[in-house]
Amino acid sequence: MNWLNDIFRPKIKTMFSKIKDVPENMWLPCPKCGTMMYRKDLHNHLNVCTNCDYHLFLPTEDRFESLFDDAKFSKIELNKVKEDPLNFKDLKKYKDRLSQYRNATKSYDAIDVAFGKVGGIDTVICAFNFEFMGGSMGTFVGEAIIKAAETAVKKDAALVIIPVSGGARMQESMLSLMQMARTTMAINKVRDAGLPYIVIFTNPTMGGVSASFAMLGDVHIAEKGAVIGFAGRRVIEQTIKQKLPPEFQTAECLKEQGMVDIVVHRKDLKDTLANILKIFMHNK
Repeated sequence: MNWLNDIFRPKIKTMFSKIKDVPENMWLPCPKCGTMMYRKDLHNHLNVCTNCDYHLFLPTEDRFESLFDDAKFSKIELNKVKEDPLNFKDLKKYKDRLSQYRNATKSYDAIDVAFGKVGGIDTVICAFNFEFMGGSMGTFVGEAIIKAAETAVKKDAALVIIPVSGGARMQESMLSLMQMARTTMAINKVRDAGLPYIVIFTNPTMGGVSASFAMLGDVHIAEKGAVIGFAGRRVIEQTIKQKLPPEFQTAECLKEQGMVDIVVHRKDLKDTLANILKIFMHNK
């Protein structure tokens, strides 16, 4: 008798046949330390690695639930824009890419906006979705931020934007770059109304997003370890022909340079934001 084929292998097959209905994506490796994490546990820890504290991307819905009081909020309906105004095509048509990402993420574009209370303060929050084309900023994102700013002024509420983005969306070319100026003007309307504008940097915040509205906050909060900058590390190293230090462009490094005010762990983010909003809105 061959014990390996006749006894051990059938037992293995029987054991795995009992768990064949278990989803394949129940476990997820940490991008930084490689630790395998059970998705349910990861969700309970706000998508933060329990081994190395690396902050993974947090979906917009989870982001809203973690920040708004009692996880209660109402989504703000955003204006639609003309799709593919340039009839852009690379390896595939831009329209097809949009359809692909909408089907995969169940989101219309790379941003969601919601209204609720944070620490009892009326607040409008814009949260970027990195899973939708890397959170890139096109005309829809620009319109969403303008709508959020207008809503904040109308409701006499604070405005919070949580970017996670690779920058401008190349498929919309100059129209995408125009959103840098348009969103800046929208933020100025909030400031003119005497309302606070808070930016919460998450990993990564790059390109045209960091070069426009993301750097205009009254207070800049950053999640622990977030990478923030304009050009990427590799591009800069190839340009200056030098090796950059490991901490370059991290939230902690930018705090030392005065570009970030506070670096916080995600579990402390709601309390930190609520305290800041109470200070800004105490007269209201």
